[in-house]
Amino acid sequence: MNVPLLGPLTLSGFANAWFFLYALVIAAMVALYVLAVRARRRRVLRFANMELLESLAPKRSTRWRHLPAILLLVALALLTTAMAGPTHNVRVPRNRAVVMLVIDVSESMIATDVAPSRIEAARAAGKQFADSLTPGINLGLVKFSSSAVLLVSPTTDHGEVSRAIDTLQPEPRTATGEGIFTALQAIATLGTVMGGGDGPPPASIVLESDGKETVPSDPNEPRGAFTAARAAKEQGVKISTISFGTLYGTVDIDGNQIPVPVDDESLKKIADISGGQAFRAGTLGELKDAYSSLQQQIGYESVHGDASASWIRLGAVVMAAALLAGLLLNRRLPD
Repeated sequence: MNVPLLGPLTLSGFANAWFFLYALVIAAMVALYVLAVRARRRRVLRFANMELLESLAPKRSTRWRHLPAILLLVALALLTTAMAGPTHNVRVPRNRAVVMLVIDVSESMIATDVAPSRIEAARAAGKQFADSLTPGINLGLVKFSSSAVLLVSPTTDHGEVSRAIDTLQPEPRTATGEGIFTALQAIATLGTVMGGGDGPPPASIVLESDGKETVPSDPNEPRGAFTAARAAKEQGVKISTISFGTLYGTVDIDGNQIPVPVDDESLKKIADISGGQAFRAGTLGELKDAYSSLQQQIGYESVHGDASASWIRLGAVVMAAALLAGLLLNRRLPD
């Protein structure tokens, strides 16, 4: 594997900042160097015959004679920074987290305003999300219509979730709150048995729906969507919503074309209440993009990683340059 000589020198903190006290040593070296240069200059001025001195002294440029010492001090400063333990933010896959995918399968999902239909597009995008999610994450699946059903308990076998998504079929009515409460129960159940940490695993819900909640009629009722969103917030579970469809969707019921416009506002409010994000998708491509964005946010986390290697490499390069400059310019190593 090829390792670049110099990596990014970005910083987010220092693990051992007290090492910067060594900067006082570098400052003392600068002061001693300046004093040594001045003392040498005074000794030179003791010669009365400057023409004789110039004839005896070696011919070399004085413009760059301090460069080796400057490079040496810079190298020491870089190595001191490396010893201070610089860190930077590194994105790493999560391996102890729970994600519940909650999908609306109400009858409005048979609308064809999104080709080939809302339900088929939802299946395709949901399977892509399950297949691309970080392997260590526990993924579960809930479907909801007039009630909610836990199809897959949170598991690292994302293939099981993908296969369950294939079975989704439209059913009457929309009980969004029940879908959220069912997901929260699955998260709580896993949290009681999962080890490997000081507390329950971090959890989130991805809610995809195309219509307004119909069961109950008021989302603020005890089993309503807004009540469920508040319960999620209390449990530290963010709900990211995807409102899927267009304003012009219709479904055929007994020969009548019934409008089923997408309901963006209620889904956005669910996300806002719980502290999650709201996405809007009017095509299959936009739906896949929303899932892809969520996959990057949910599947990875930022941690402080060691960034000292780049500073060490740069310090070594500058140190070598100081030695080379000393030999070429002053015919000796920098002092």
